Amino acid sequence: MCGIFAYCTYLTEKDRKEICDILCTGLQRLEYRGYDSAGIGIDGDTEKDVILFKQVGKVAALRKLITESKVNFGKTFINQVSIAHTRWATHGAPSPINCHPLRSDPTNEFTVIHNGIVTNNNELRLVLQKKGYKFESETDTEVVAVLFKYIWDSQRGTRLDFTTLVKIVVKELEGSFAFVFKSIHFPNEVVTARRGSPLLIGVKTEKKLKIDFVDVEIAGPDVEKGAGLLAPGSSSLGSNFLVPQPAGMTRTQSRAFMSEEGVPQPIEFFIASDASAVVEHTKRVLYLEDDDIAHIIEGELHIHRLRREEGKSSVRAIETLELELAEIMKGKFDHFMQKEIYEQPESVVNTMRGRVNFDTHKITLGGLKAYLPIIRRCRRIVFSACGTSYHSCIATRAIFEELTEIPVSVELASDFLDRKTPIFRDDVCVFVSQSGETADTILAMRYCLERGALCVGVVNTVGSTISRESHCGIHINAGPEIGVASTKAYTSQYIALIMFAIQMSEDRISLTERRKQIIDGLHELPAQISQVLHGDKALQQLAKTVLANSRSLLIMGRGFQYATCLEGALKIKEISYTHSEGILAGELKHGPLALIDGDLPVILVMTRDSLYPKVQSALAQVTARKGQPIIICNEDDLSISKEYRTIRVPQTVDCLQGILNIIPLQLLSYHLAILNGFDVDFPRNLAKSVTTE
Repeated sequence: MCGIFAYCTYLTEKDRKEICDILCTGLQRLEYRGYDSAGIGIDGDTEKDVILFKQVGKVAALRKLITESKVNFGKTFINQVSIAHTRWATHGAPSPINCHPLRSDPTNEFTVIHNGIVTNNNELRLVLQKKGYKFESETDTEVVAVLFKYIWDSQRGTRLDFTTLVKIVVKELEGSFAFVFKSIHFPNEVVTARRGSPLLIGVKTEKKLKIDFVDVEIAGPDVEKGAGLLAPGSSSLGSNFLVPQPAGMTRTQSRAFMSEEGVPQPIEFFIASDASAVVEHTKRVLYLEDDDIAHIIEGELHIHRLRREEGKSSVRAIETLELELAEIMKGKFDHFMQKEIYEQPESVVNTMRGRVNFDTHKITLGGLKAYLPIIRRCRRIVFSACGTSYHSCIATRAIFEELTEIPVSVELASDFLDRKTPIFRDDVCVFVSQSGETADTILAMRYCLERGALCVGVVNTVGSTISRESHCGIHINAGPEIGVASTKAYTSQYIALIMFAIQMSEDRISLTERRKQIIDGLHELPAQISQVLHGDKALQQLAKTVLANSRSLLIMGRGFQYATCLEGALKIKEISYTHSEGILAGELKHGPLALIDGDLPVILVMTRDSLYPKVQSALAQVTARKGQPIIICNEDDLSISKEYRTIRVPQTVDCLQGILNIIPLQLLSYHLAILNGFDVDFPRNLAKSVTTE
């Protein structure tokens, strides 16, 4: 959750106003990750001074607070370090005290911003309180700041550098996190650390860099001892850190960002949780990996690790983003969610581009090609995901089983480890996540990796944890999704999984006609989605008249449409705060029928497929109890009585119909939220990228 942004300059003149503007704009790009409160920490008028601005609410409120302050915005800096944070509250209610940056003491000796959860924060807090240290917030992050001060105070006789200090602190921490640290003791320096939460560093220079990588420095054996703060009877804080130089690399070649002439040059660094915050400044970024500690000082970037690990790269490449600023702007739309719903004709094309040959009816997923023989021989396929991604797995489970004849199970990642799910070496485990950073899904993936299963990632974000740690996978290429409620990522995940199933079945001649039918359906899909979107006005009117005052809603269907019901109900509840429930129509008489009366709105997904007669039976049961159903049906279905309200959609192949059926429900949820005056892009209590358990 939470959004991290930091801005560092070297030999680059910036005034305080411009620095604050850059920080606030960066936070606004990350606001989808958390919007309970926001704060920044900037250099004061002396090297021993840090100014903090913290405010409850969105970044706009923070901007207003900064503008109204009495600080000298005209002061210029040649070198400076500034940090910023937008919060999704976990420990402590939203308040200025609980807002980041968190500080070690009233003089701001150490300031920290944090994404994630420090799970042993209560134990650390207790130890530090016994040693006489005071706390002012309820957050787990403040424990880290105070721990810095404790170690610094304890080591007065030893001159610790900033990186060594961070290593000692990180060794004491449990949980998942991404940190950025700033200190008055180390002016113009910043250190970051990540474990389980995403973090990247953007690099901006006027001249071309001499190198396009940063080598990784491995700590010596003493780092393994850590600080020992919580170890019984331990008094050692561990100070003798050895950082050997990689063989064959000089200091200048490996870490100093020099120009091609070999001289220091002006440089700007941008540290962020997501590329959307840095793309307007630079497209050159470096993704940090778990347990990386990055140190920026005097225009140089150093990357350290606590220990050497087999299979870990010894360099971090500087990559070029393909993301465009226009892609993360709302354009002509009122909200990101609305924009992303309307982008689906293009986003599904992008998912298929270069992968589907409509002439030869062949599908090629390059990320899976080398592993297909192994996947085809597996004993079972296990899908693991959360929320909307889980629904995309439910939606495609039946077609996987039909085309591959391999048993398929779909697991909620949040329940996966709780049950200690049995996983075997001949299983194939598929992990689906829009961000690729969903904490529960990552933990489930690592559990499966430990047990020797082949792990496949299906993600939207290049460079994410799941894309890097899985054996192989598919990028869904839906483009940036900023709205908290996922829309285009769902339809792109759906199509990516359909393509996965088709490619797996290409060795089965008996299924040639079925594959051809589905691929032809994929070809027609973008135009059909556009056709559904043209009915938006009618859906808006339906929301105003029939559903506006409803506090509860049932959505029911069967077969391929059960996932449509689950996903539609999720969209309505998370955006409009209306209780909604997706029900398998076959289960209607096993309990839910008791809810049916003349007042409860019921949406029945009744598009034509092999289960159409069974859904007709469900319709009869609803109307017999005076229910007033709204029916999602095909355009040419004349069997639906005119007495019923209908939402008409084009007909396509049964396994693709759910893509067309979900779009009216996405639009209904959007219009219901607007009618009630709710913030569509930032629903209460939620955030986009769930990087905590």
